[in-house]
Amino acid sequence: MSEMAEAIRQLIQEKGYSEDSVKTIIENALKAAYKRTHGNSDNAIVKFADDMSDVSIYSRKTVVDGVYDPVTEIELEDAKKLSDEVELGDEIDIREDPKEFERSAVTTGKQTAHQELNESYRNTLYNEYKNKIGEIVVCYYQYERNGDIYVDLGNAGKLEGVLPVKFQSPREKYEKDDRIKALIVNLRRISTGLQVILSRSDPELVRSIIEMEVPEIADGTIEIVKIVRDAGHRTKIAVASNREDVDPVGACVGLKGVRIQNVIRELLGEKIDVLKFDHDPAVYIKNALSPAQVQRVFILDQEKRQALAVVEDSQFSLAIGKQGQNVRLANKLCDWSIDVKTEEQVAEMDLSESVTMQTAQSLFTDNILEDDYDEIKTVAELPGIDERVAEILKTVGIEDIEQFMEAYENGTLKNVAGLTEEELDKVDEIIKNTVEFVEEENTAASYKDSMDEDAASDEDEIYHCPECGAVITLDMTHCPKCGVEFEFKEDEE
Repeated sequence: MSEMAEAIRQLIQEKGYSEDSVKTIIENALKAAYKRTHGNSDNAIVKFADDMSDVSIYSRKTVVDGVYDPVTEIELEDAKKLSDEVELGDEIDIREDPKEFERSAVTTGKQTAHQELNESYRNTLYNEYKNKIGEIVVCYYQYERNGDIYVDLGNAGKLEGVLPVKFQSPREKYEKDDRIKALIVNLRRISTGLQVILSRSDPELVRSIIEMEVPEIADGTIEIVKIVRDAGHRTKIAVASNREDVDPVGACVGLKGVRIQNVIRELLGEKIDVLKFDHDPAVYIKNALSPAQVQRVFILDQEKRQALAVVEDSQFSLAIGKQGQNVRLANKLCDWSIDVKTEEQVAEMDLSESVTMQTAQSLFTDNILEDDYDEIKTVAELPGIDERVAEILKTVGIEDIEQFMEAYENGTLKNVAGLTEEELDKVDEIIKNTVEFVEEENTAASYKDSMDEDAASDEDEIYHCPECGAVITLDMTHCPKCGVEFEFKEDEE
């Protein structure tokens, strides 16, 4: 194999250039040298051997009778010496010897080849790494300048990696040759090649690390809904499971916390809260304020996404976090404006205009008179209720809250098409958290009692419990309301 072919092979196999790019670079270098010698390269033709073992440059000239431009024209008589078949007007390629080019022309050709090789190499690296943006790369600390850390990414020094100050974690310090695992976030062309911008503060770094630790995320069983981070201090991760039998939080934490500890170790001790995502904003907000224990969450303004979280006094500082960090991250995670108050603080607030009265009932059961309550009767009026669920219940005749409670308790709602057991449980939970059933004095206030009265109205004779006055029937042995035992006897007469 010739020296030319060997040089081309090295460029292709060892440097990663394509054959076409190498041919183009050689062609441009020869044409640059030709132009430097002859002043024009429009008629220069470069030809390669099929096996790339040789390359030649030719001058393409027109056969004329009387040469005006010796660079592009040739006398017919001279052309006949090269080929007997040429005629006036034909074009003929005349081989040039690069050794006869001027020294400056050879230098120009070499510089052109060198520049294009470097540019081609930069383009090759750029195309390779632009598809790696968002991936983790392992690099090694080299030096620091103006706070920025420069790292070695290999590639014979043609590829420079930099970890800017703004993308560093304040917890981390490095020394010469320390191993660094960082996220590729951007690329930048520089005079010496290509610069890869890295980050250790990006939330996606945590995502990539935890994906490697938790196989259920890789196979799609568990989904990372959102990650928010205060680099070096705390990260919150909301996860959800696509299978009912898989606990997303437990899978991410791992047996005895092994999986999450590996992630924490990689982040040099940064605190990580893994919590369950929920479509119910009140539940989601409650989870997001972890590790604090939240007593209750109230939606103040659905459109403005404002909520109030109530905690015990002992949990208040934990819910807020150092310099407000915990609640600030919870705000970002849920995309809600969350105000954290203690039960005592909430009791002193006037929420009549910002919280629905049925919610206020549960807040101030001991502080507000019953006359101040707004009556709520239908499922659709419940705060935070899914409109689709309320509409489906209405179509099957369940519109009142008391109707729902009776049907929910006897299990007749389980067969309603379009509703899951989880959705029914959520409605029941909303009712228990936000609605207080008040029994009026001297009346059969319960929904069941009223139904009994309606049923009994069709009978010739109505019977009442001797203890509480509830409507009873002849086939009963106990009062359905107060539980007193009784027995019916026919008069002897």
